[in-house]
Amino acid sequence: MGLDESDHDSAGCTPEAHIFKADLPGLRKEEVKVEVEDGRVLQISGERRREREEKGDTWHRMERSTGQFTRRFRLPENAKMDQVKASMENGVLTVTVPKVEEKRSEVKKINISD
Repeated sequence: MGLDESDHDSAGCTPEAHIFKADLPGLRKEEVKVEVEDGRVLQISGERRREREEKGDTWHRMERSTGQFTRRFRLPENAKMDQVKASMENGVLTVTVPKVEEKRSEVKKINISD
């Protein structure tokens, strides 16, 4: 299973940070890994194991994916790689990557001579 059409992931940003969200229903935070590799690649991975079926349970249809998944995002130059944070609540993983503060260029007015 990958983070594909059956799972939802999104990326966005605020003026302060890049935000990545992934819907991972039924997974605990211990089953998900968030890593930064090669300096600028954010990787989210994990594994959803098949649930044990109790004797006597009969399923007509089970719509749960199982297996390993990996999702990778190349991060821009302004990402603070040493300050990446992740949290998981109600099956939604949120990874926050702060941005390097942009230096505002100083504008100097030049007088035009006669």
